[in-house]
Amino acid sequence: MGAEQREGGTRRTPGRAVAYAACGVVVLAGCASMPDSGDLRDVEATQRQDTQVRVFAMPPRDDAPPSEIVQGFLEALTSDDPGYSTARQYLTEKVAQKWEPERSTTVLADGPATEAGPSGGREDGDDYSFVLTGTRVATVDAQQSYTPASGRYGQTVHLTRDRKTGQWRIDSLPPGVVMGKSDFQRNYVSVNKYYFASNTKADSSGQPMAVADPVYVRERVDPMTQVVQSVLNGPTSWLRHVVRSGFPTGTALPKGVTPLTPDDQNKLTVPLNDKAADIGQGKCEEMAAQLLFSLQSLTPTVDEVALRAGGTQLCSLNEERAGSVAARGSETDPDYLYFIDGQHRLARISSGSSSGYAKAVPVPGALGDGSKALSSVAVARDEHSAAGVALDGKTLYVTSTVSGSSIGDPVLQSKGKTETDRLTTPSWDAQGNLWVADRDPEAPRLLMLEKGGGQPTEVLTPGLDGRINAVRVAADGVRIALVVDKGGKQSLLIGRIERSAGSGEPTTMSVQELRSATPELEQVTAMSWAGDSRLVVVGREAGGVEQVQYVQCDGSIPEVGTLPGLTEVKSIAASESSDTPLFATSKDGLLWLPGGSGWRTLKETASVAFYPG
Repeated sequence: MGAEQREGGTRRTPGRAVAYAACGVVVLAGCASMPDSGDLRDVEATQRQDTQVRVFAMPPRDDAPPSEIVQGFLEALTSDDPGYSTARQYLTEKVAQKWEPERSTTVLADGPATEAGPSGGREDGDDYSFVLTGTRVATVDAQQSYTPASGRYGQTVHLTRDRKTGQWRIDSLPPGVVMGKSDFQRNYVSVNKYYFASNTKADSSGQPMAVADPVYVRERVDPMTQVVQSVLNGPTSWLRHVVRSGFPTGTALPKGVTPLTPDDQNKLTVPLNDKAADIGQGKCEEMAAQLLFSLQSLTPTVDEVALRAGGTQLCSLNEERAGSVAARGSETDPDYLYFIDGQHRLARISSGSSSGYAKAVPVPGALGDGSKALSSVAVARDEHSAAGVALDGKTLYVTSTVSGSSIGDPVLQSKGKTETDRLTTPSWDAQGNLWVADRDPEAPRLLMLEKGGGQPTEVLTPGLDGRINAVRVAADGVRIALVVDKGGKQSLLIGRIERSAGSGEPTTMSVQELRSATPELEQVTAMSWAGDSRLVVVGREAGGVEQVQYVQCDGSIPEVGTLPGLTEVKSIAASESSDTPLFATSKDGLLWLPGGSGWRTLKETASVAFYPG
């Protein structure tokens, strides 16, 4: 289930042995059964279950052989036991005390397979070993941050027999937790926690821009408390360079806090330690906004957050007032869907049409009057100005979207010899800055024009391996999506925008730590931000067919991932707001996707469609 949109849907019933009634636990809980005898078998990954069903593993039975101990331990890792107390019963007392399951989670394509260990062993002896094997899919680190992975996994589990009790227990094991992909999807959920951009403002009012930091939490193990703790722990390593938290350093939940749950008015009260006791009202509301945005990413049942410290209430913030404390891209609904029509003009359709379609009209001003044929356009997020690339891809113009505006001189020109070696489609951030890449092989550059004009600033791209073919800046202004071509393979990469300036020197801009958001796709042909941490992409796997799907910016796939298929897609249009429909262009013209149905073709002829941004 993705952090951006927790849509409903059926879940498959479990494939491994799980009981739902006679396990000595409450109704709607389950337990993993253990084999009475036989060799160690591979752990089959559990299929998705209803979110209300909780799974609890059985503890080890007396005189269980080594194979059963390892099997039971692996199944216990996929249960809903809050502190992994059952899993610890399969370990020696010393190892159980030192084991840190929260250190990492390794996700394999299937449940871990098992092989005899290098030292082997005999069940009539006192030690035994197995090797857990599989194909890596991802890892989740101690900060709950997801990273795609690949390659083979192979880790040893060693067991010893206690000489006093005669029971086998694990005395050496890999760090963290390991499980199959389907078990990971059942146990964990992606959540956006929020911080504030440290070097950008949402607008001239000085309101801070909220930035999503996606993490994974255990879905049925007190998730609200997990989310609150994660926010208090601070941003993940990848994002912390460009964001700040409203919480004072050292702020935490008091010891012994019971699971956090909202009251019957959907208000959640969060107790904090004394580090937060002396904060002012403005800082308190920032803290409450961070928690409210983050908790609403998990569940819509929280409408208000109240903060307490030292036995008194510090402040309270509801959903209505949170928008005045901080801005989010997902909370801004565009007025129009824009496209380039058959006459290479900029046209638009009202995005508020109840039917999803209204009559298209040319955009007022120079880009809509047909005086300049256009290949691509980006409309600023305030929809008051636009940047257009000429049909040959050589020149970039910026003008207003009001009647009578003139196109003026180009703000940028490329010296590339062919259209595909010239300017990409531009992109606006929420601060009114314009981004574009020049694909000239002789001088490839990523450029930023402050407020859409002036001398272009070259943005450094250390670590970039390939040529930028598409640029899309997130509304928060601190993340950027790039389609990069390397050797004919087009990948979607997400980078962090950093700004630095020495004393009396101009600001230096760079895109740092580019990471793949589509590790399974070989060709990405179109993309757009579709939420605070989600994108919609058009692409295909090696040897596969073209598909349209959602992806998270951390490289994971949300539960509602694949969308109805299209062929020969030229562009895809999505907004950070979930209230706006998807549009696309293909050989059939302009298409839109109403909720719960397939793509519909509109009458309009269009080469490119897009929302502001």
